[in-house]
Order: sequence, then C-alpha cells, then structure tokens
Amino acid sequence: MANHASARKRIRSSATKYMRNRYQLKSCKTAIKQLKQIKDKEAVGKSFNKVVSMIDKIARKNIMHPNKAARTKSQLAHYLIKL
Repeated sequence: MANHASARKRIRSSATKYMRNRYQLKSCKTAIKQLKQIKDKEAVGKSFNKVVSMIDKIARKNIMHPNKAARTKSQLAHYLIKL
C-alpha cells in the first residue's frame, strides 16, 4: 500500500481513468455489434458515421490503438459496401 499522499491520489485517479476508459471502449464495441446486426443499408449508413466518430475519438485518446481503429473502420466500411 502507498505511504505518501500523492501516491494514494495517483492510485485513486488511475482507477477512475481506468474505469472511464473501459466504459468508453465497451460502449464502442457494443455500438459496433449493434451496427453489424442491422440489415437495412440506409440504417447502417446513418449509424456508421456515429460509430466511426466514436472509434476515432477513443483512438485519439489512446484507449484503442490507432492501427486497430483503422482496421475496425475498414472492416465496417467493407460491411457497408457488401449490403
């Protein structure tokens, strides 16, 4: 256990940031799964922009690796083209 006040604060703030990052990543994954379940091309097109924006945002914050974000967006674009 930490003995200094600054170390205790660092533990608390790290835990808070960890939970926030996990929440954002999980909500993004859920949005991707919901997008893949839609079979209507127009509906997919509307939600595609929101999902891509969400992916870009978490990649910019280094929650998701930028290469994984690019790969995921590419896969979603191919899904949209196949419909």
